[in-house]
Amino acid sequence: MAAKKRTKEKYSVRSGVIGLGYVGLPLAVEMARAGFETVGFDISPEKTGSINQGRSYIEDIPENKLAPLVRKGRIRATTDFSELGMVDLISICVPTPLRKTKDPDISYILAAVDQIKRNLRRGQVIVLESTTYPGTTNEAVLPVLESTGLKVGHDFFLAFSPERVDPGNPKWKTHNTPKIIGGITKACNRNVKKLYGRIFKHVVPVSSTRAAEMVKLLENTFRSVNIGMVNEMALMCNKLNLDVWEIIEAAATKPFGFMPFFPGPGLGGHCIPIDPHYLSWKLKTLNYQARFIEIAAQINGSMPEYVVDKVADALNGHSKAINGSIVLILGVAYKKNISDVRESPALDIIVMLQKRGAIISYHDPFVPTIKEHGLELKNVALTDVRLRRADCVVVVTDHDSFKAARIARTAKLIVDTRNITGGVRNPKAEIIRL
Repeated sequence: MAAKKRTKEKYSVRSGVIGLGYVGLPLAVEMARAGFETVGFDISPEKTGSINQGRSYIEDIPENKLAPLVRKGRIRATTDFSELGMVDLISICVPTPLRKTKDPDISYILAAVDQIKRNLRRGQVIVLESTTYPGTTNEAVLPVLESTGLKVGHDFFLAFSPERVDPGNPKWKTHNTPKIIGGITKACNRNVKKLYGRIFKHVVPVSSTRAAEMVKLLENTFRSVNIGMVNEMALMCNKLNLDVWEIIEAAATKPFGFMPFFPGPGLGGHCIPIDPHYLSWKLKTLNYQARFIEIAAQINGSMPEYVVDKVADALNGHSKAINGSIVLILGVAYKKNISDVRESPALDIIVMLQKRGAIISYHDPFVPTIKEHGLELKNVALTDVRLRRADCVVVVTDHDSFKAARIARTAKLIVDTRNITGGVRNPKAEIIRL
């Protein structure tokens, strides 16, 4: 009698994600899509309630992707952290802001770890995804968990896996972006790879949690430094009366040894303006100055003021002062086609213009209101009348919905920080670029 073929063993995993923002919610959805019974944990009843009703508040997670998973019982959300003891895999995706002194604030990580400690049981896998300085997982997270008497690599498994979310990116999503993992022990790496391998298309193990933490900081420091360099190039081209956009376009024709970066009004988002400071802070504790990071931060941080000076010069050329001028800001999100205004240079630009007496309005199809940074503004419709009335139109974010030809033929004066009008022929407006 022929032996029966052995079928692949099926097993169910219960997963939990702490923090349901731009990183946590997409991760929770991918866990649910992979077949995990997923619980999202957050201190916000608004977020958990929205998820349990199948409503998404993240652009990258459309409701037609979230709602079916909720209906099938694959994903739900709660503010009750005692349920952490019921899951097998816990991923921490909480904010890691900077203090005013530019020191890392890991209090959200420690609060999440404290909740895990209270509910820790044998066999659980814990993965920290929040960006932080090298050594955090080993020095700040591990001792708290081992204070329960359980031992890492034997009773529970701990790793760091840097988030690589790029909001609004149409090609690279949570599932298909290669996933770095670094465990405390080899057993930790094996267990995380086994689970994350079911969620992510490609998992890349590294030798340690510190290596994984450093990978993320290298990625974002690379971008920060190169953006700082090209922003300084824009400042130099301005002094030399050259068009920086023409220079970059020509340089990019070189098929090797050059990667184009583009200038702008400053850095925004939660990662690039902030993450390199984690590394700079850590190196200061070792008596080393991260010079590239600090120089890039100075240049990038000065760009909003440079844009405001551009606006002032442009208005002066029309015999107007900033004080009393009508200025229309186009785009307040920190990057195109998303609603995220965290660290957006547009907010600094608006504040500085207001302090100098400008009458400010803004249009951004993704941001209905601004209620932060000391501002309280509502989005206005982008009408021809409003474009004509503005003494100056300032393009801060290059949303796809902004039609450069229309803006250039309707407005009278434009300060374009993103070069969206670069290809417009015969514009009626005077156009000032970085």
